[in-house]
Amino acid sequence: MGASALVLAGGLLAGCGFALRQPAQLPFSKIAIAGFKSPSPMEDALRQALPRSVTVVAQPRDAEVVLVALEDRYIKTVAASTAAGQVREFRLRVVLRFRLDRPDGSPQLSEQRLELTRDMSYSETAALAKQTEEAGLVREMRMDLAQQLLLMLAAATTHPAAPEAAASAAAAASAASAP
Repeated sequence: MGASALVLAGGLLAGCGFALRQPAQLPFSKIAIAGFKSPSPMEDALRQALPRSVTVVAQPRDAEVVLVALEDRYIKTVAASTAAGQVREFRLRVVLRFRLDRPDGSPQLSEQRLELTRDMSYSETAALAKQTEEAGLVREMRMDLAQQLLLMLAAATTHPAAPEAAASAAAAASAASAP
């Protein structure tokens, strides 16, 4: 009975258009990554998000595409405070500016900017728990950005003459991942 209920539930979900998020299908198998300052949690998130079919190579000449990071920042600002000056909410932002080049250095995708913002409540009485929550939120934000970047790379390398298609793919991914 349990297996048939599971099959029925799966059929109903498939019938309504539900599908698990699949990794981006990249039309290349070798990528070089440049411009990140070591160590870079954003670069680590990107390497994790790459499908197994894609190898990161050390030299741009050995790659089919070269991802060049121009800016990789994490910004934490106070979003709300009490009249006494106690922080009640932080705004967390992860910013990534990049471009995609061919191995010869010519541009394949012009400079792009991806940014995610999350607000996080804060309480001084739970400072350690909030520090852990912040680390988790930032890690998730970086993984979301990595997925958006891969969608842009897939669109830019499939249709190199249409960078606006890559930007719209990232916008759609951003809207889908918004809280």
